[in-house]
Amino acid sequence: MERPAWAPRSIDISVPSVARIYDYYLGGSHNFEVDREAARRAMDFMPGLPKIMQANRAFMRRAVRYAVGEGVTQFLDIGSGIPAFGTVHETAQRISPDARVVYVDHDPVAVAHSEAVLAGNDGADVVAADLRKPQEILTSPRVERLIDLNRPVALLLVAILHFVEDTDDPYAAVAELRDALAPGSLLVLTHASYEGIPLPPERSEGTVDVYRDIRNPLIMRSREEIARFFEGYDMVEPGLVPMPHWRPETAPEDEDPYAFSGFAGVGRTA
Repeated sequence: MERPAWAPRSIDISVPSVARIYDYYLGGSHNFEVDREAARRAMDFMPGLPKIMQANRAFMRRAVRYAVGEGVTQFLDIGSGIPAFGTVHETAQRISPDARVVYVDHDPVAVAHSEAVLAGNDGADVVAADLRKPQEILTSPRVERLIDLNRPVALLLVAILHFVEDTDDPYAAVAELRDALAPGSLLVLTHASYEGIPLPPERSEGTVDVYRDIRNPLIMRSREEIARFFEGYDMVEPGLVPMPHWRPETAPEDEDPYAFSGFAGVGRTA
């Protein structure tokens, strides 16, 4: 297998990566055949997966614009993945040029690409770290350089928590991050769920099995379980809802049925 020039030497290009599979769904070019093969297998069961990812990105951009409108111009995007069109820093800095953004991912390809995209942008940076180790993120010199934790921060956990198993206690990690943020901070979150998928559960489970096979289990949580991540936050209207229903800019009824898979919400700390 030929190693492309953009692939860091340290990565095993025979093992699929969640970040690169997501990149493939979004039509990106930073993925390998092993990623495309896993994505196609998942799409055999759930052909609307790219629509779900597009709905995630569209919600994220609306939430970033909402945050800037509320005066929150610091963003910590954990599980940020490979930069695609309409990233957090592009969206935020277009409205507020002094917005500060730090991306966090543990995938070396995602980090390498983010570094390339952000070259020359003093208001944005990337950190190689893992959501399951919040202190590594919070004490990173790159985070400390750009993010003032004494002022409100928008914490983005978009399409990431469903890759953290219960044994790794994602609720504790989210609470630890929340406790480090100033009052008036925002939590921007999306999460996969069987609820809303326009397929029988046994079909959806085929996709879940593909992720299990590549050792990146996809944890489908109920709306109630997802709502628990917002403990300590006041929900911003309209609450925890399917992605197209969160402050839509176009008619939700025009959306693809797959866009309503899973939930999205924004919370604010008191």
